[in-house]
Amino acid sequence: MVSAAVLGPPALAAVWYGGAWLAGLVLIAVALMGWEWARLVGRGGFGPAGIAVVATGLAAVAAAADGGLSVGGLVAAGGAVVVFGAALAGGAEPLWAAGGTLWLAVGTAAFMVLAALPEAGRDTALWLLAVVWANDTAAYVCGRTIGGPKLAPRFSPNKTWAGFAGGVASAGLAGWIAGWLAESGSPLLLIGLSLLLGVAAQLGDLAESAAKRHFGVKDASALIPGHGGLLDRVDGLLAASILAGLLALATGRSPLLW
Repeated sequence: MVSAAVLGPPALAAVWYGGAWLAGLVLIAVALMGWEWARLVGRGGFGPAGIAVVATGLAAVAAAADGGLSVGGLVAAGGAVVVFGAALAGGAEPLWAAGGTLWLAVGTAAFMVLAALPEAGRDTALWLLAVVWANDTAAYVCGRTIGGPKLAPRFSPNKTWAGFAGGVASAGLAGWIAGWLAESGSPLLLIGLSLLLGVAAQLGDLAESAAKRHFGVKDASALIPGHGGLLDRVDGLLAASILAGLLALATGRSPLLW
């Protein structure tokens, strides 16, 4: 896929070098996605609610970098309340505005926290990218070649159960391979975790499709010519990052090391 070829190398380079490179890319990404989401729920407008969406994403990422995912999540939740009020006053749909803000802010913060873990942070981020990219690619290929019953035609008319199954299975395989290369964790556990992340990525993709359907648009933006917006490309990664981040927060270590 062309979009993966364009977006993949910068993401991999930022994860590999970490530090300011990772922080810089994550901050740019959350600002762009905040702009896309604000314009989506504002039906092309931006205004105070849009400013609040972008500010919340940036603040959540900065807070997570300093205090971890729990602090970043609290900042994101507080910002979502502000977005709700701003959207309500501006005539936008507040639940959509606030919910999407929370999703992209926490998802982006979670990915950065996982990638910056002192123990296996780089390997964890690479594992997560491998799982999500394998899921996205296989879901597209299986859905197009096999077809069959629709997954959720009310929200996304093109997604099929074949694509869902193929994507999740490929996520499990890619997660096992990535974990094996990193010499981390139990193989069976890695496969199980990767399957769960694949399901989360599919649900994240479906959620964004439902949002676009609700607001009557094909793409989150035209930021990537011919391929939609940044949010269209990383919706699954955001959802998978939230799940992996919560697992790491609950256990005190990367899921890759369980």
